[in-house]
Amino acid sequence: MENEILLLHGGDERHLPFGRAEVDLLGYDYTALGHIHKPDLEMKGKCRYSGSLEPTDPNDIGKHGYVIGTIEHGVVETEFVPAARREYLNLDIRVDQEMTGRRLLEKLRAEVLEHGEENLYRFTLVGFRDPDIRFDTGHMDVGGGVLEIRDLTKPSYDFEKLLSANRRNLLGRFIESFQGEEQSEVGQMALYEGVQAILETRKE
Repeated sequence: MENEILLLHGGDERHLPFGRAEVDLLGYDYTALGHIHKPDLEMKGKCRYSGSLEPTDPNDIGKHGYVIGTIEHGVVETEFVPAARREYLNLDIRVDQEMTGRRLLEKLRAEVLEHGEENLYRFTLVGFRDPDIRFDTGHMDVGGGVLEIRDLTKPSYDFEKLLSANRRNLLGRFIESFQGEEQSEVGQMALYEGVQAILETRKE
């Protein structure tokens, strides 16, 4: 028995938009979809995107491979098979006040070894660091395929000590404005960023 298979490229708003229900009405036994690089792991049966065999840009995170399937008596069974030799990985790295530049470098190298030196990485540093430390992310020789290290950490200030030494100036009044109530995460970030901005202005 011969099976009719449709190869169809497109599916988004700018490239041959179509709906899966429309494709099913065409009557083909199976439709192999192309154009979208990421495999659709939820779409199964008679119409499916396999994605690209290998990731082609940093936004192509997740598994890549191909779809293998069978057609028997009009019943389609498909399975996604991971086959890419590398992945793009976006990893958050949490730091604390004890984290030094050397320890951070060791941690990043350990992450690369754990997840695979063949992969490509974007690291984002999060958490609260020692206020006197600045991580030199632009010159860290992590090894492997590290594309970017973003530092989104905030300095962890001793607010009681700062308030005690600055009660009569702008910094002290700013810290006092946040006291007396439990702070939300947004409020805490506003406090840290405001204190940092005031201290940096003093240095100028």
